[in-house]
Amino acid sequence: MEVKHRIETKLKSAFSPQHIEVINESQNHNVPQGSETHFKVLLVSKAFEAKTLVQRHRWVYELLAEEMKNGVHALTLHTHTPEEWIHSPAFRKSPPCLGGSSEEN
Repeated sequence: MEVKHRIETKLKSAFSPQHIEVINESQNHNVPQGSETHFKVLLVSKAFEAKTLVQRHRWVYELLAEEMKNGVHALTLHTHTPEEWIHSPAFRKSPPCLGGSSEEN
């Protein structure tokens, strides 16, 4: 099983996230092509409510300890509660629909 898939599976199982993105950023670093060593994780979960940022990150790192010991060199974490995510600059709502077809009759 590829590393990215293992990370996603573990995070989904532990946090039941409302939103998750696991992005392999290894190609941006000086590693062989096809490497899975550098990841960015965006995780939105109710499980983070009443947890500090440090507690959230420790929790994720503990869960992914095996991956960190076995090849994952860097893990960038963005952990949010659903409420924080909605108000985050990174969260963009879709523009309102202007209705119907653009064709004029």
